[in-house]
Amino acid sequence: MDAHNSGQLGLSIVIPTYEESRKVCGDIAAAAAFLEEFPGAGEILIVDDGSQDQTAEIAEQCAARAAVPVRVLRLERNRGKGCAVRTGILESRGRYVMFADSGCCVPYPEAMEGIKLIQSGHCRIAHGSRKMNVSHIHRPQSWYRRLCSRLFHWLLIHDLKRLANLTDTQCGFKVYNGEIARCLYAESTIDGFMFDVEIILLALKYGYTICEFPVDWSWDPDSRLKPTREAIRVLRDLVWLKHHYGEVLKAGDRAKQNA
Repeated sequence: MDAHNSGQLGLSIVIPTYEESRKVCGDIAAAAAFLEEFPGAGEILIVDDGSQDQTAEIAEQCAARAAVPVRVLRLERNRGKGCAVRTGILESRGRYVMFADSGCCVPYPEAMEGIKLIQSGHCRIAHGSRKMNVSHIHRPQSWYRRLCSRLFHWLLIHDLKRLANLTDTQCGFKVYNGEIARCLYAESTIDGFMFDVEIILLALKYGYTICEFPVDWSWDPDSRLKPTREAIRVLRDLVWLKHHYGEVLKAGDRAKQNA
């Protein structure tokens, strides 16, 4: 049994942050409001990814005023979103665990759709998707971001065809069975943008079903993701994933051929 299960909570919300001093209090307030209505106690874990501004200090001030438990975890240096999410999930205690990007791009009550999918046994992991036909985009990305997103999706599906049935691997709004999340993230190694893909491949390796659910989403123009700066790291991690998870990808190809 997972060591975190003693005194297990209902839902853990992990929010990775980097230079988010202007948004982190809003993140805590929105997540806390959702947890106050959630059936079962919950917690918020703010993970500061080596920010040079006052993100962690402001988060701690807001945490002290929150109506639900909030923990602020600090990484000594900037490691990447994958490392921040992994740090928070491994410290979580919830029966269900989710992570959400800073900036409240998706309203927290939308997570209930993912939790219901897990509770009903349809899956162990539920991804919010901006690309489903019934998803609502209230503030779309800039044309440059949309172009980068389409190029990334093409590259991903071209090289990792087993992911073709997922419409949106990178949406920063994902829900997990808590024990499974802690096991998968304990085995993951990618610190950067491609951590989502590694977790998907690990889930496929162990036979865990992934479902998607539609979300209402608004682009945050103050996003810390810089596509051009991340490009080399993404390509490097893609090559590593193909090599490290080659058997998982081959198994998927064989399954399709035998279907």
